[in-house]
Amino acid sequence: MRTDAVRGHLDGLLLAVLEPGPLHGYAIINAVQERSGGALELRTGTIYPALNRLERLGLLESHRQSVGERHRRCYALTDAGHRALAQERTSWAEFTAAIGAVLGAPRPRPAS
Repeated sequence: MRTDAVRGHLDGLLLAVLEPGPLHGYAIINAVQERSGGALELRTGTIYPALNRLERLGLLESHRQSVGERHRRCYALTDAGHRALAQERTSWAEFTAAIGAVLGAPRPRPAS
């Protein structure tokens, strides 16, 4: 799938995969890929700036986690993040309904 197709929906995708609980960056990438059936492949250069922005907006919080010698940052939704995700879902449902109405099978025109 084209990367630009994800662009306007990245925040919602990230919030959605973090809804069940905290994940680190690579786990977020894997969760998006798995939940999309492999159709969406995000790159680290795409998600880390988005995660940092969502954290600055107060939608995510993060903490450092040590795994052996390595350190990684885990991200989790805040209360505001949960509310933002609910809004994203509502907006997505409205958007897909509108696009579906246009792209779906044409309606018969009334006889004149």
